[in-house]
Amino acid sequence: MIFAREVSGPLTSLVKKIDAETGKNKDAQMGSFVIFCSDAEGLDAQLRKLADKEKLKDIILAIDNPAGPPKYQVAKEADVTVVLYLEHEVKANFAFKKGELDDKKVEEIIKALPKILPKK
Repeated sequence: MIFAREVSGPLTSLVKKIDAETGKNKDAQMGSFVIFCSDAEGLDAQLRKLADKEKLKDIILAIDNPAGPPKYQVAKEADVTVVLYLEHEVKANFAFKKGELDDKKVEEIIKALPKILPKK
């Protein structure tokens, strides 16, 4: 589960990698989604273009209000929040202020995925 404020290069990289991992792990019933916490005009069209351009197949893109879903208490200062959970238990949580998400952090998130996947 990813909460994001806006589309960026590093977020796109993360979304592409999570989409690929979700496809690879369908047997493990891995699901993934990004909730964009924004009321920016035209965001829906921007997300459609993103999904088409990046050929996203297994990740859901959604839009919520700028505060995000109330029960998740998404930090206002976080530009991107990633929560890896299994059976309603958080196994890893990452939060990044604007500009902090980069390729190294994306790889850290990808390396944490085994925490929510069955051992091979």
